[in-house]
Amino acid sequence: MTATARPTPLVELTGISKHYGNIRALEGVSLEVRAGEITCVLGDNGAGKSTLIKIISGLHQHDGGSLRIEGEETRFASPREALDRGIATVYQDLAVVPLMPVWRNFFLGSEPRKGVAPFRRMDVDLMRRTTHAELLRMGIDLRDVDQPIGTLSGGERQCVAIARAVHFGARALVLDEPTAALGVKQSGVVLKYVAAARDQGLGVVLITHNPHHAHLVGDRFVLLKRGTMVGNHRREDITLDELTRQMAGGNDLDDLRHELERR
Repeated sequence: MTATARPTPLVELTGISKHYGNIRALEGVSLEVRAGEITCVLGDNGAGKSTLIKIISGLHQHDGGSLRIEGEETRFASPREALDRGIATVYQDLAVVPLMPVWRNFFLGSEPRKGVAPFRRMDVDLMRRTTHAELLRMGIDLRDVDQPIGTLSGGERQCVAIARAVHFGARALVLDEPTAALGVKQSGVVLKYVAAARDQGLGVVLITHNPHHAHLVGDRFVLLKRGTMVGNHRREDITLDELTRQMAGGNDLDDLRHELERR
């Protein structure tokens, strides 16, 4: 009996490198993003996480290695090209207009219109209904989609951004430190909706510096340090304690401990 071949990854990076002049931002980084899985990318400040996001989202081009979208070698010229290929990126500093209602932010830049020229106008009723329905489908029951999005908590705004990406056809979702500025309870809310996106068949890239959050939802873990990949693990192959240890510095931390011990 022949083994069933695994589906082609939605996004596959192999040996990706990026340099800014003499500065090495990334060198030889590889990862896979598969439908229905969450790939967590962990690393401290300066590890190369932001550069990796920019390459996947089409903001910057890689200098070496290969980027494949569903098996096809690709080099994005702009974020629009990445979005057209189904890759949506939700940045930590969400691009929202705080004083605008939730429904307006949900459709920002993609507003449906009705009527005939020159009297075409935004279909506000459709946007209100769609926003409420899409949020509800993700398990987000807002009191009122007419409230300014700035009145929502940080976790709720992140969840609206995730639901928006799902609605507009994202197949791969890149999340830039979605729980960085949130407390424990709000972080739990966001992680629940990250898992909901995974359960709807999206491939998710979760960028984080928190190994506890990563281990709660992740299927695979890529660890970066100073632009290089120092770990690539499946969930079943690594414990939270070991993930935390590697994230904290691993052998470097052990060496430091020996140096600091009282003689």
